[in-house]
Amino acid sequence: MTGLLQVDPGVVAEGVNLVWVFVATTLVFFMHAGFGMLESGQVRSKNVANQLTKNVLTWGVGVIAYFVVGVAVSAVVASLTSGSAITAPFGHLSAGSTAWASILFGAAFSMVAASIVSGAVAERAQLGGYLVFTVLVGALIYPVATGLTWGGGFLGQLGYIDFAGATVVHMVGGVCGLVAAYVVGPRVDKFDDDGTANVIPGHSLPYAVLGTLILAFGWYGFNIGTAINVFQVTDAGALALADYAYAGRVAINTALVMGAGSIGAALVGLVRQGKVDTLMTANGLLAGLVSVCSIAAVASWAATLVVGFIAGVQVVLVFDVLERVGIDDVCAVFPVHGSAGALSALAVPFVNTNAAFSFGQLGIQIVGIVVLAAWAAVITLVAYGLLEALGWARVDREEELEGLDASEHGIETYPEFGDRGIAGTGGSRQPSDGPAVTDGGDD
Repeated sequence: MTGLLQVDPGVVAEGVNLVWVFVATTLVFFMHAGFGMLESGQVRSKNVANQLTKNVLTWGVGVIAYFVVGVAVSAVVASLTSGSAITAPFGHLSAGSTAWASILFGAAFSMVAASIVSGAVAERAQLGGYLVFTVLVGALIYPVATGLTWGGGFLGQLGYIDFAGATVVHMVGGVCGLVAAYVVGPRVDKFDDDGTANVIPGHSLPYAVLGTLILAFGWYGFNIGTAINVFQVTDAGALALADYAYAGRVAINTALVMGAGSIGAALVGLVRQGKVDTLMTANGLLAGLVSVCSIAAVASWAATLVVGFIAGVQVVLVFDVLERVGIDDVCAVFPVHGSAGALSALAVPFVNTNAAFSFGQLGIQIVGIVVLAAWAAVITLVAYGLLEALGWARVDREEELEGLDASEHGIETYPEFGDRGIAGTGGSRQPSDGPAVTDGGDD
């Protein structure tokens, strides 16, 4: 009877760890629903389907590029920059079930970085060119960043700290979006001849705010999921908590920082205009979440509140700076992901409860930020420069004015309110001589 009750602790540990990886992965995957709603809410109704299509296909083309090529690129970069031997970089393609679980978690992270870019170039970027760039993110841009850091490459060897991807994922994606927005140029009528920025409201504030909250929900998988091993087996053969021992700290810091970020952004609007800006408050919440990614496992809750508040304040200020220099970042992806990600990495030596403040660590963090930002900026400048030269970066002026839903997809997202007579898939059709038909049938 005793023998029947014996359980191999190694099997239990592996099983529970795998279950947690899958739970965290699905939470991170669900963030794409948040991106879809957040971004489509911030564009005009004539561009909603295009933005949603980009979000769907980001995963479609990006995850394949990451699995087939990107994982190998990360391994090669790690080996080359650490001086270790390169062994079977494409071995992951036949690695087996357990290894694939971890790779899928990495793929979900990769596609978060790719999704960030779509919000920066919304309402004027060609779908085809964007998808080419998404493949590049999955196959090269993000894998190089992980190879240099988490994979054990140069920055990892140096001691660079980025717990859950504030720079590896978010800053890299934010810088890519910033440079892409610069190359593609601003939307028609975004700026007057004297450089004054005009407000172009999105079609649905509820979409944008609900998307924000969905992203916040998925962020628990993003941050707590990084504590990827729940159990470990001790030398004595007993089960013990592994990375999950600090999961509570990560969870409470994640919860508190979004509050601090939203308050910071709300207060800036209140001080400057006497009113709270709803959309910027939502962006402040997201910036707070980005700002905790590097420090979630080591910061005290009090320090997290300070960092999150600063992240929320800087969202509004950095967005203003971008508009002053003529960059049209539609969904504020650089203030939310780029500068907030850099802030998180810079905060590490100041808030690390496991080590005293060190100028050496601060220097390492600065080096890491510069290297990763420079990599993302240069490769995006080259890639989108080539796309522009080929005529694949931006739609024509007439197509932009008509709307990308019509010019790129031949549909109207809200056919009941349209009158262009566009026939398309999914029943999005407005007949010229009758009421809107939305069920795909004949008149």
